[in-house]
Amino acid sequence: MKPLAVFLFIDAALTAVLHLGSRKKYAGFIASHDTGQYPLKFLFPAALWLLDLVKYSFGTNYDRLLMSKLTQLYGHRNVRQRLKLHWAAKITYTNLGIQFLALMALGSRVDAAFAVFCAGVLTAVLYLCDWKINSAIKKRQAEIQMEFPCFLNKIVLLVNAGMTFSRAWEKAVVESSKYGSLYRELRITLSDIKSGKPEQQAYVDFAARCRTHEVIRFVSAVVQNIKKGGADMVTILRLLARECWESRKNTARRLGEEASTKLLLPMVIMFLAILIIVVTPAILALGSMGG
Repeated sequence: MKPLAVFLFIDAALTAVLHLGSRKKYAGFIASHDTGQYPLKFLFPAALWLLDLVKYSFGTNYDRLLMSKLTQLYGHRNVRQRLKLHWAAKITYTNLGIQFLALMALGSRVDAAFAVFCAGVLTAVLYLCDWKINSAIKKRQAEIQMEFPCFLNKIVLLVNAGMTFSRAWEKAVVESSKYGSLYRELRITLSDIKSGKPEQQAYVDFAARCRTHEVIRFVSAVVQNIKKGGADMVTILRLLARECWESRKNTARRLGEEASTKLLLPMVIMFLAILIIVVTPAILALGSMGG
């Protein structure tokens, strides 16, 4: 038996044993921390058991960067457990990639080109997990940028009508039926204030969670104005609202350009398919005439 076949058998057998021995132990963990982004999560128990076995500390700079990104998406609650699940996904997908490449190697000649192909596949698998997080963050930030100008307009109207800023914030949030990324963060901020967190600190934490330029500028201006007594609040909010609407237009334009770019490849494929359908009968006819 080839060494590669022996490796493949041992790897598959060991993975199966670890999975069967740990799936009940980690079923609850996976169910409580997965948000639907892992299609093969039923295969994660073996990787989770391995992480516990080696007592991985999640203390590297890369882990801290991942934790920061996951915090931005899901908040501080259970972020370490989410990072552990992310690592389990990376280990599981990498192992599946290795098994797939080993099967391919059994039926083909292993040379330098195949080695480069294997390295490319494994690199793509490792990158894909992190790319999904980065893609989710970009989508979330774009959603916040699109929603924020409308919220800011409500605040401007309410403050201009004589409400205090904190009361306007509460009214705009409570009376809204939206449940997007922005309004989830707004409700968390309102809950923090009602539970006793200092108002200015709650706004700063809100900006830290959203991490968009518009929200950071808004919170910075509001906090500074509150410290000065709030005399110029309406004027500042109006200026910010105009800037946010311009930013929203730019974001909408950028998203439209990205969508048109994504449609380019399907259009090219459709064009080639139509071209083949049109040209094939002519080629066959010419071939029959030549015969």
